[in-house]
Amino acid sequence: MNKRKIGFAKEDEAARFLTECGLKILELNYSNRFGEIDIIARDGPFTVFVEVKYRKTASSGHPEEAVSYLKAKTISKVADYYRLCKKLSDADPVRFDVVAIEGGNVKWYKNAFHYTG
Repeated sequence: MNKRKIGFAKEDEAARFLTECGLKILELNYSNRFGEIDIIARDGPFTVFVEVKYRKTASSGHPEEAVSYLKAKTISKVADYYRLCKKLSDADPVRFDVVAIEGGNVKWYKNAFHYTG
């Protein structure tokens, strides 16, 4: 299986996990001219922008460590554009989460990073 197929499979796994935890999935693989967000979901009043990271093993680092400042900044820009298109106000709460999948273990990091627009 190539990396792209593995990535999509892990994003689907993360979406199922989040659904089981009570989130409502709004978008999968949302993209615009600024970049891409793996999952956009609703968790109560929050619009949640989720980055999914996968590593087969920790030999090259844990997956959650792969979300750099630059990646967070890109996700923030994509989220801004999404919010604009969906007519969400600045008062509507947002959150940036990471779902890290390492081997068969899934970890969910709420508020993994702050808006970096």
